[in-house]
Amino acid sequence: MSPNVPQDQNTPDTAPKAVVHDSYSALNVPCHPGLGWTRFVCISDNHSRAFTVPPGDVLLHAGDLCRRGTFKDLQVTLDWLKKLPHPVKIFMAGNHDICLDKEYERNGALYHRKPSNLQAEDVAAARALVRSESMREAGMHYLEHESAIYTAKSGRTYTIYASPVSHSCRYPSRTPRRTPHTKHPSRPKAAPLFHSFGSFQYTPGRGKEIYARIPPAVDILMTHCPAFGLCDVSKRGEHVGCPELAARLEDEDLRSCRLHVCGHIHEAHGVAVVGRSERNPDGRITVNAALPRALVPVIVDLKD
Repeated sequence: MSPNVPQDQNTPDTAPKAVVHDSYSALNVPCHPGLGWTRFVCISDNHSRAFTVPPGDVLLHAGDLCRRGTFKDLQVTLDWLKKLPHPVKIFMAGNHDICLDKEYERNGALYHRKPSNLQAEDVAAARALVRSESMREAGMHYLEHESAIYTAKSGRTYTIYASPVSHSCRYPSRTPRRTPHTKHPSRPKAAPLFHSFGSFQYTPGRGKEIYARIPPAVDILMTHCPAFGLCDVSKRGEHVGCPELAARLEDEDLRSCRLHVCGHIHEAHGVAVVGRSERNPDGRITVNAALPRALVPVIVDLKD
């Protein structure tokens, strides 16, 4: 997909500066557009499974590296990522990556809720591993509420910021259930049901402070959870993205953000384009890159 400009009418001013490939054969990957373009391959939520991933300049992984959050789970994914051909791989954690959340260390706020199959020492070991020299030698860069700068072959730089958090959300009952003893639907239970669990969680109301840390004029944003209303429809048919993230993305200082990669809601895998303007004519491309529901990873080619 790309902005709707007929090929024969493209001029230097109107030619698209972003092209998205979200439907292609893994045996016939679209050609790289060449010098002056950077190919970003977007993935998320592999949960310790290996998938076929096409080559590109930069691999972006938006979290949920692990299946159950153990150190062993993490090592499986890191070993897989190391073997991928991308010269630069930017990755982050998600709500399943308990072994990367420092709150589960011995003195952490969530230590008492640590799963039995995770040792406190595993958290320190996992957090050291993702920032180790062996990762850097493999071109792998772990981000946690921080930025990295990628320099393309053309010399153009891209600022990439990643935030691993997910908000907990309450599902209202869409169809109240009937019981055998009543003619009327029973009332929905008052207790909250959480879509997510585990690590890097925040409750509604804290998102504004968290997402205020996104630096102005960031080029590529990575968050584990989607923004409300964009690639966030759950299997219940509800929008479950974060409203506070959506509000932050509307701020003037993020109008030039060209790509937002998320995951978390597997069934919402897909692409949306919003915010076209004179300043950002191709708009901000939102990619829910969750792999379990995807036939192929989403490729985004950006003109430098």
